[in-house]
Amino acid sequence: MFDFLIKTFVKDYQNKDDEKVRERYGKFSGAVGIVTNILLFALKMTAGIVFHSIAITADAINNLSDSGSSIVTLVGFKLAGKPADEEHPYGHARIEYLSGLIVSSVILIVGFQLVQSSFDKILNPQEADFSMLTFAVLILSILIKIWQGLFYKKVGKTIGSSAISATAADSLNDVFATSAVLLGLLITYFTGFNLDGYMGVIVAVVIMITGVRLIMETSNPLLGMAPSKELVDAIYEKIISYDGILGIHDLHVHNYGPNRRFASVHCEVAAEQDIMVSHDIIDNIERDFLKDNGIHLVIHLDPIVTGDERTNELKMQVGELIRNISPKIGMHDFRVVWGTTHSNLIFDVSVSFDFPLRDAELTQRISEEVSKLDPSYYVVLTVDHDYVPTEEIR
Repeated sequence: MFDFLIKTFVKDYQNKDDEKVRERYGKFSGAVGIVTNILLFALKMTAGIVFHSIAITADAINNLSDSGSSIVTLVGFKLAGKPADEEHPYGHARIEYLSGLIVSSVILIVGFQLVQSSFDKILNPQEADFSMLTFAVLILSILIKIWQGLFYKKVGKTIGSSAISATAADSLNDVFATSAVLLGLLITYFTGFNLDGYMGVIVAVVIMITGVRLIMETSNPLLGMAPSKELVDAIYEKIISYDGILGIHDLHVHNYGPNRRFASVHCEVAAEQDIMVSHDIIDNIERDFLKDNGIHLVIHLDPIVTGDERTNELKMQVGELIRNISPKIGMHDFRVVWGTTHSNLIFDVSVSFDFPLRDAELTQRISEEVSKLDPSYYVVLTVDHDYVPTEEIR
């Protein structure tokens, strides 16, 4: 059924990497959420008012907030599809994250208000009336929410949307919340012990927990997240596959929204190679990444002397002693300024952000080890931080 709906309402649905098609997916999922959640709100609110149940009323308001979330999602995808302009040269795709943050905040506020209402019902209990219609409404709600959650999950996975995937998790959480309400009603029906207010508290707490979790998830992309290890590895492997590229380092990836990635990297080439040849290689890599991967890549060219045997031998020795300190330290941009009284060894090392030694401690440790090779060697070191640990000296 999911495939039928997508094929029917999402034009050119197979071209999911196209920004326009991705926008259609987002707007359609928002429309589905609005329709289904308003339907659930109307059913539950009617049942809650007629049968004086704060738990069902709380669950109904939760569905109303979900419909508001769907509206924000729909508007967010529409605005995120706007092209770049003078004030926003990187486009508007991050609006999708902002819409998710707004939705998460609304969910948290609604949950807090429902906690207050439910506690009031516990302190001032009111006899609730139940009927088979009440149970039928809740069972129907659970089935619709399961369908809705699976639908969101499929769409979120198809277009790689963290906002829609979070909405899928929220829908499946609602299944547990409504099930708790149903369980409370059954216990009340068969035992006579009124759990209505307590079930309202449980639903409200679930809503608040969901709101906090979604705030954290939607805030991370806005703060700036590290790219996945899979993406970093793919970038490294593709660049190093080009003839003439000797090494790669200082990769930085910036995310300005789904499918809006910009990156920069340093590529090492032989200093003896014609500069026009090296420049042509760099141009080809940048064009290929934009065409094949949708990444706007900017490459800094680092010329490396490869014909000096004395420097190459010293580079191998320094690389070995660094490997002995930790195999997860990378080395690059190695060069030597030879002198009569002392020689400067100028190079960079790269470590992960969670490396146990601080930059100053690592610099001192490497300097001490290099001085053991020859006291006249002076180390001029820069410490870089990579997204993922380096497994070998580059």
